[in-house]
Amino acid sequence: MIQLSLPKQLLGKYISAQLNSFFPDENKVSPDDFSRELDIAIDRTDYCFRHVSHERYNKKGQTILNHLYGDQYLVFLWLLSNTIWKEQGHHFIATKLYYLNRALHGFDCMYDTGLPDIFLIFHGSGTMLGKAVYKNYFIAFQGCTVGAHKGHYPVFGKGVTLTSHSSVIGNSVIGDNTSISIHTCIFERNISSNAIVFTDANSGQVIEKPSKSIFAHQFFNTEG
Repeated sequence: MIQLSLPKQLLGKYISAQLNSFFPDENKVSPDDFSRELDIAIDRTDYCFRHVSHERYNKKGQTILNHLYGDQYLVFLWLLSNTIWKEQGHHFIATKLYYLNRALHGFDCMYDTGLPDIFLIFHGSGTMLGKAVYKNYFIAFQGCTVGAHKGHYPVFGKGVTLTSHSSVIGNSVIGDNTSISIHTCIFERNISSNAIVFTDANSGQVIEKPSKSIFAHQFFNTEG
């Protein structure tokens, strides 16, 4: 069972208070409106963090969710918004949670995006994740963009890492265990598995090289 920084009932009240404060319209949010979904989202967060090796998320098998630790709360809010969408459809609470994540963390990812069960977002300010195909052990840092070109979104393999200010746009397939380096844009291009991709400082060309070191494995206790 995950260790919560607030008891579940208080967590529900805390989220409701945030939503009602940020969005003071006539659609007031009560903890009772999403109590079942809150349970599911907590379980999903527990499952996600069980695969994380960092002790701030998982200390000797005890998972942790701290509402004041932004990277954790960001993931949890997205999972809650996604859970409400799955259980209730395009509910206004899911929409408000999406905008709350944007307001608090600068993280732009719609509740109906197909993020995987196991993922991490670090310093998510300015990161926008569109409706690509994502697989487990996905990591994105600040300032990343995943977007479409002419209606086509990327497809990501397992264990892909987008480091700060990298982007993947359009009809691209990114292989398993591949890392996209800082300030590197992949546009309509396929990338092999077990690779590192970077922008050459002199030529400006995007270069792909095989890599034995898998960046995502630094953060997860299960191989991707």
